[in-house]
Amino acid sequence: MPVERRKSAAVAPKAVRESLTEVADLMFPPDANMHGTVFGGKVLQMVDKAASVCAMRHSGKPCVTVAMERVEFLIPIRVGTFLIAQARVHHVGRTSMEVGVEVYAEDMPGGTRQHTNSCLVTMVAVDTHGRPASVPGLLMETPEEKERWAAAERRRAARRSGA
Repeated sequence: MPVERRKSAAVAPKAVRESLTEVADLMFPPDANMHGTVFGGKVLQMVDKAASVCAMRHSGKPCVTVAMERVEFLIPIRVGTFLIAQARVHHVGRTSMEVGVEVYAEDMPGGTRQHTNSCLVTMVAVDTHGRPASVPGLLMETPEEKERWAAAERRRAARRSGA
């Protein structure tokens, strides 16, 4: 049975699966540096787009990026690679959402897929005046979703304690 977190009187909670988002693009020479590897900024742009769409799907409102966790690139991403950014909501607060984004590079035309990096993006829903707006609660249906929520709670507590 689904587990409900953070109840909202005005809006029914939404399941993680309802806002899953995938942004993908084929990497061309203008996306790369002189070594033939894709600019980190290009990857971060895709991460931000995926997180934004995911957060807007969950909240039903415009969203802005507040923070992005440190990003480490695990492998070089080459020109000709099909890049995929997959986003899902991990945690919600009153107006904010932690969105996890995993990035994969798929070799074309071979189809071999490799994980290139993961990061956490904090998004805030805003009203028509740009002020923070409330977001629906989050329903977790799997053990993995529950663990992502718990990990986000630990990170949030660590930030608040200054650790």
